[in-house]
Amino acid sequence: MIKFNEKGLVPAIAQDGFTGKVLMLAYMNREAYDLTVSTGRAHYYSRSRKCLWEKGATSGHYQQVLSMKYDCDEDTILLIVNQTGNACHTGAMSCFFNTAVDNGRVPFEILESLYKLVEDRRENPKEGSYTNFLLNEGVDKIAKKVGEEAVEVVIAAKNHSKDEIVYETADLMYHLMVLLADQGVKLGDIYEELVRRG
Repeated sequence: MIKFNEKGLVPAIAQDGFTGKVLMLAYMNREAYDLTVSTGRAHYYSRSRKCLWEKGATSGHYQQVLSMKYDCDEDTILLIVNQTGNACHTGAMSCFFNTAVDNGRVPFEILESLYKLVEDRRENPKEGSYTNFLLNEGVDKIAKKVGEEAVEVVIAAKNHSKDEIVYETADLMYHLMVLLADQGVKLGDIYEELVRRG
């Protein structure tokens, strides 16, 4: 079904299956395509080196393929992957880190950014930071705040107040991020569990 171009290649976009972040663009020839399908790990064809390569074979940053799709013209592949480590050879998570236009935050990236901020506060404490206050107080204080905010969400729902629900849910999600970071639980762990339940 896939239409390879005159050089026997097809562009393949890799997207993180848990965050939705576009990770990279590479190319596949027929052999790379077949190996990806048969092994469940992303394989590509290097146009510069003129050879087949498995993503992560030298770096350890493998791409476990969750699904493969192709577009309406059958000439582009979309790989939904579980990315180990970083996708970009520069060390960045995604190859798409240069900004041409920025008209606001992308919704699915907000939780990732918040989690990274909490992790950064843990590694690099900042004086006067509420996050550091919670982390210093420990799990009992953090868990108490999670419980309090969960109750506030319930009360807001009972009041049928959308604005209150939004506000209190944001508080709950923030405190959950602190709890997860404190316990060493990554967002990817939660995503995997949700996928397992699906």
